[in-house]
Amino acid sequence: MRRYTVSVLAALAALAFLPATTAAADSAVLTYGSAAGNAVSVGDVLTASLASGTNATLATSSGGTSGITCTGSTLSATVTDNPAAPGTATESATVQTFSGCTSNVLGVTGVRSITVNNLPYSTAASSDGTVTVTPASGSTIQTTVVLSTLLGSITCVYRAPSLSAVSSNSATSLAFTNQAFTKFSGSVLCAGNGYFTATYAPVVDSSVSGAPAIYVN
Repeated sequence: MRRYTVSVLAALAALAFLPATTAAADSAVLTYGSAAGNAVSVGDVLTASLASGTNATLATSSGGTSGITCTGSTLSATVTDNPAAPGTATESATVQTFSGCTSNVLGVTGVRSITVNNLPYSTAASSDGTVTVTPASGSTIQTTVVLSTLLGSITCVYRAPSLSAVSSNSATSLAFTNQAFTKFSGSVLCAGNGYFTATYAPVVDSSVSGAPAIYVN
């Protein structure tokens, strides 16, 4: 009976974003409304949900189709530094949620919950469009998955030292692809590894009226 689960992300979080286009010399790394637009203020909260028509997947193998699929997921992070471009902006990723999750793994009858642990995580968004998510010193990125199976409820805990993503200004998106987690604890029914894939768009500044899209310069 093969089991699956993975942690994301929490990614969490990593919400900052979007790769670079040519920007004015005095532009901040993170701007809203347009590339080289208004600088995002320290303390602003950036949020994102899954891109329309897409799902978050937690596969039991890299690029595989067996695992968990979630129709909903959100990210939230608070900006902690936004220097002039080119450079690296930082955020504190505080929230990552998953909803509408199902599993096609044999023996799994339902997904009870997916919880991202050990938040907040540190997120670094660079002008070249790379985004890196790391845990606090002495901690780890961790996700706990609780599943219903034919043998009852099981809990699987997965960990990763860091996560990486790619941002795109054209879609104001943040994409995680096959981010690997290793099982830390849980039933023998839990898969040994989990691979997280999801695209969040648009990433917006929810602290600004109208929640304008975020760009990385």
